[in-house]
Amino acid sequence: MRLLALASDHLRLLGAKRLTVVAIAQAAGMTHANVYRYFPSKEALVDAVVDAWIKSVETRLTDIADGPDPGDDKLERLILALARANRDALNDNPQLYAAFREAMVGRRAITRRHRARIRTLLDRVIEDGVTSGAFDPRDRERAALFVLDACFRFVHPVAVELEGDVPQSQFDNRLASVVKVVLRSLASGTI
Repeated sequence: MRLLALASDHLRLLGAKRLTVVAIAQAAGMTHANVYRYFPSKEALVDAVVDAWIKSVETRLTDIADGPDPGDDKLERLILALARANRDALNDNPQLYAAFREAMVGRRAITRRHRARIRTLLDRVIEDGVTSGAFDPRDRERAALFVLDACFRFVHPVAVELEGDVPQSQFDNRLASVVKVVLRSLASGTI
């Protein structure tokens, strides 16, 4: 949709606070009232831009979860891909990432759905690992929560932003260490 593309461009250049529905409407050659027919508020328009990015990330993660790899490989790739998507967005499009962070902190619907989708993919991958014998958790619910807690610093937008000045190689090495601990814990049945 053209309005989303324009809103995405404006968000990248100006940020959510300076983005205006009037400017987007002018760029689209319509009145701002027409924009409000599609998006009930400026926040809804920004959320739609953020949601488009979220869906692209989720598509990549779904491809990993649906892949033929063993559960332990899938889990490692899933965590690394989610962390990389967040870090790349922070570096490549900080205004979009700020809008994503605000939506997450505000617990808006788009981020609640995103968290639910991530959890569903995580549950599926853990189940694949259990089925293949790669994982032997005592409790699958606790195992999923353990993975989320262990990886929080690397995937939550506030934490990722706080780590934004950490060199990528250091960030990657720390994440790789955490992933190894997660995989060993799931394989050994300590969780």
